[in-house]
Formats: sequence, structure tokens, C-alpha cells
Amino acid sequence: MIKVEGLSKRYARNVAVDDISFEVNKGQIVGFLGPNGAGKTTTMRILTCFMPPSSGKASVAGFDVMEHPFEVKKRIGYLPETPPLYPEMEVAEYLEFVGKLKGVPKSDLAKRVREVSEKVNVADVSKKLISKLSKGYKQRVGLAQAIIHNPDVLILDEPTAGLDPKQINETRQLIKGLAGDHTIILSTHILPEVEQVCEKVVIITKGKLVATDSVANLTNRLQGTHSVALEVAGRDSSLDPQAVLQHLEKVAGVVRVILIDTKDNRSRFEVESQPGAAIRPDLARSVVEAGWNLNELHTAGVSLEEIFLQLTATDKATAQGEVQ
Repeated sequence: MIKVEGLSKRYARNVAVDDISFEVNKGQIVGFLGPNGAGKTTTMRILTCFMPPSSGKASVAGFDVMEHPFEVKKRIGYLPETPPLYPEMEVAEYLEFVGKLKGVPKSDLAKRVREVSEKVNVADVSKKLISKLSKGYKQRVGLAQAIIHNPDVLILDEPTAGLDPKQINETRQLIKGLAGDHTIILSTHILPEVEQVCEKVVIITKGKLVATDSVANLTNRLQGTHSVALEVAGRDSSLDPQAVLQHLEKVAGVVRVILIDTKDNRSRFEVESQPGAAIRPDLARSVVEAGWNLNELHTAGVSLEEIFLQLTATDKATAQGEVQ
């Protein structure tokens, strides 16, 4: 649905986007991530035909952004961080206005307004002035205007910024409900949001693509070894953390044992194993047979935040100037 090949954007001596390539399949929700100045906004502007690339290609629904910009625009719905609303208009009135601008046939307009209002849960405020709505409702109205013309692709820029926890959860559910009917690119700084909503992530830093994969695959690639977290407690006497650590190191398949913390006769460890080694049963057996209590034992995953920090931690000496 979206294909980017060798895309670059240069401003004099500065490189905002540097030869990036990625694809987004139909119906996917993809998180588009990067630190400030990474080139996310520039890439989104190119995909929405707001600016041309310096080199490379990008296409949306089979239409090249340079050769067929009007066809691309017809197939894209865009929700910026601040929704483009007219506060003096009623919700239904505003959606009718946007629908006309986006080419919705007059015969279908009223029906389409009702459909999108129900889909994003603003039908109950259709006769209210936008200025009187809460920020959460305004965000929903912004989402409604983005899908009023039933686009193939939705580009959402920080869609939950400034919302309270309840509104954030509602907006995330709305976005997930739009998948399948629409291909969605979600640009956000809230990494747990990407983990909950997105199937795939595209990460760029200093204009360069550093990863494009599912969260699960990135975790497997970057974790390298299989890690297990466990908590051990003493029974009748005080627990000696170093004795436990040395004991765990003797379990077959264990590569390294790290003491995380000790408190109230309990110690937490992270145990790294050889690739493919199933060490949890042996760890549990070893702890119990040694006379300690096993309070906790589970696989220790790598968070998307840790992955993001690893991939975007680059040497400043390699920076190619300020990007936007």
C-alpha cells in the first residue's frame, strides 16, 4: 500500500532524510518512530505530497507522489497533532463541509457523515459547537474528518497528545478498530502506545532507517540471548545473594547471572542462557532443592523503549547536521 525506495531530502548542506526504504502492507498499523529531528515529519510531508523528495521514490496505493500527487491526496487521510477544526461550527456541519472539500458525492454525504460519526463515537455531539467539546471529543472529530472520504491510508501524528488516560485508551481502541479498512501510519513519542496498537515499527534516526520489523522480531534480534527473571527468598535463615548467584551459574545452559536487587531476605536475578536453551525448569528445580523459596520465575523481555534507545544511540561525530 505504501512503498518507499531510496528516499532522500536535502536542504543545502543538511540531510533530513537519507536514502530510506520501507513498505507498509494493506491494512497494517505501523508505528513511525524516531527522536526529535530524526526526519519523521519530512518523510510524512513527502508521503502526503506537501513537499517533493530530493531523490528516490515513494508511492501510495500504487500512485507515485511526484507523478500523481492528486491521486495520492485522494487516498490519504491526515490527522495532525492539532486537529484542523473550526470551533464556530457544529460537528455534523463541519464534517459535511470537509466531506465536500474531499470530494464525497453530494448524494452520499449525509450518510457518510452519519457513518463516520458512529465509527468514532461523536454521533451524540453532532449538533454541538466544536468549541464546546472536550479535547478528547475534538480529537475524535479530527479522526472523523480524516476518514470522511474513506481513504486507503491514514497518517496520524501524535493522535493521543494531551489526552487523559481514559481518552487515550478510547482513542487507541478507535485506531485499532480502523485497521483492515485503512492502512495506518502512527507517528508518536509514546512507545507503550506503539506496543499496544501497532503490528510493525519503522525507526529512523538522523535521517537514516535503523529498523523496520515487528516489535516481537526486534526484541528477539536485539535481546541476543534468552533472559529469565527470578526472585529467590530465604526460608529459615537470611539469604546470601552471592551464594544464590554462584549456585545459579552452575545450572546447565546458563551464560551469566546478574543480581538486580536485594530486599527483605529476597533477591532478584536476571539469568541469561545460551540460544535455544530451556533453562526455566532446571532453574526452578535448582532453587527449590537448595532449600530456598522461588517467588517468581518468568521470561525477561526487552521493552520497545530499550530497543528504541539502543537503535537511536548513535555517535554524535557521525551526525550530518540538523534535520527536521
